[in-house]
Parts: sequence; structure tokens; C-alpha cells
Amino acid sequence: MNPEHPEAREAPTDHPQERESHGDRDRAHGRDRDHEHDHGRDPEQGKPVGRRIFLGTLGLGALGVVSAPVLQRGLEGFLGDAAQKDPTGLTGLLPNGGGFRYYSVTASVPRRTARNYRLTVDGLVDRPTSYTLADLRALPQTRMVKDVQCVTGWRVPDTPFEGVRLSVLLDAAGVRSSAGAVRFTCFDGAYSESLTLAQARRADVLVALRMQDEDISHNHGGPVRLYAAPMYFYKSAKWLSGIEVTEDVEPGYWEKRGYDIDAWVGRSNGRDDEPTT
Repeated sequence: MNPEHPEAREAPTDHPQERESHGDRDRAHGRDRDHEHDHGRDPEQGKPVGRRIFLGTLGLGALGVVSAPVLQRGLEGFLGDAAQKDPTGLTGLLPNGGGFRYYSVTASVPRRTARNYRLTVDGLVDRPTSYTLADLRALPQTRMVKDVQCVTGWRVPDTPFEGVRLSVLLDAAGVRSSAGAVRFTCFDGAYSESLTLAQARRADVLVALRMQDEDISHNHGGPVRLYAAPMYFYKSAKWLSGIEVTEDVEPGYWEKRGYDIDAWVGRSNGRDDEPTT
């Protein structure tokens, strides 16, 4: 359910996630999905958006294009909140000041704060661990600036992400020799993703705490999300809550609906975008 991704999706299926992460692909069918995305919602969840609300949202979308950064940030928050109450997915069609679009595969997502956030690392490891937000912030941080590419076609250039390399958490847990993959679960209760162990150990795969030089907001998948820089944004799961080391790759939410498991930008999903890393 990553509903805010500019990473909408272009999947050959019929449902989208952020895809910002949580979903990058229903756009092949004219839908936007992506973990940072809200297009992927079940039409049966929630109530339809009224005509006045929709027209008002359109007006705010236009305003965001020409307004100052502070107003654009306000617009981002408005669209993110509206997307979580919009079963039609129409709000995901509107751009905001940051260039991202909002998607989610659930009708709503609970909020987590420094007080109640936990990230578990378990599965085929010698030392299962649970991290608080403070624990993660105390670890060495890596910052990178790269383009974000959604499988549905939109792209946000030069986007800063900062956090803990996933490999650091895997090494701390002591990955067993029988392991071959890593599965990610999210506190939206529905979204999941997977990487091979080799992919997860790449230096450009982060457990991200900051995005665009700010703490990751709820609408962008915070307080903690995955960031897989060289892959389409639906792989960068939002609202990350679990890291499970497994024997084999388990298809994630969007892969079960037709997206490629190995989602390299420009080399998967039938797309030829410029690589992001």
C-alpha cells in the first residue's frame, strides 16, 4: 500500500499500491499505483468523493504548481490525507509540489510515531532484533541523491534519501547460510516486497528515515520506509515494519498482480527508462 509514490504503476494487472513504493504499476491500464500511491484502492472500500471535494482538489492541485514551497508542502499533506479517504483513486492523478503522487492498497493506514514504532528483523538469522526509531537514528546514516522512477512513467529527479544501509541490519542480525532472500512487510497490513539477499546487500538499498532532507512523513511511507535506488519505486515499500530473512524470494503485493520481481529501472516491466543509479 504504498500510496504516495510518484511511482504509480503500470502493471499489466488491475490494482495499484505508492506504488511509491508500494506499487508502481497499474498504469498500463490507465491507473496510477505505487507505494507512495493511492490509486490502488479497492473501489468497495470507503465512500465516493463528492463533486465539490473533487473540484476543490483540482483547484488546489493547480495552485500547487505555482505556489511557494510552503504552500506546496501544505498541498502535499492535503493530497496525502485526501488520498487515504478517496476510494476512486482520482486524487492520485493530481501532481503536487514535490512531484510525487499518492497511492495506497488499503483504505487507511495507521500512524506510527517515535513512541510506538518498531522494526523487527527476524527469520533465518541468529539474532532476531527489534529496533525503535531512536535505535535506527543512532546507527550510521547514509545519504544519497538519485532520481525516483515510477513504473507508470513519472520521474522525480535528484531526490535525497537518508537512512541505514539494509546490509548493516542484516549483518547485525547474523544471516544464516541457508538464507537467499529478504521479505519486507508493512504496517498498513497488506503491502509486502522482496529482494534477493544479494540485492538487499547493495550499498544503494536503505532503510530510509529521511526523504527530501526531512523526516519521512506518514504520507510518504514514514516514519521508516525501504528505498531500493536502482529499482522502480514500487519496490521501495512504505510504512516498513518487518524485515524477514527467507530461503527464497516471495513475490510481493504487486508482483502477485503482474509486475516484475526484479524491477531494475529500464530493464524490466517492458520499460526502457534511463537507470536511476
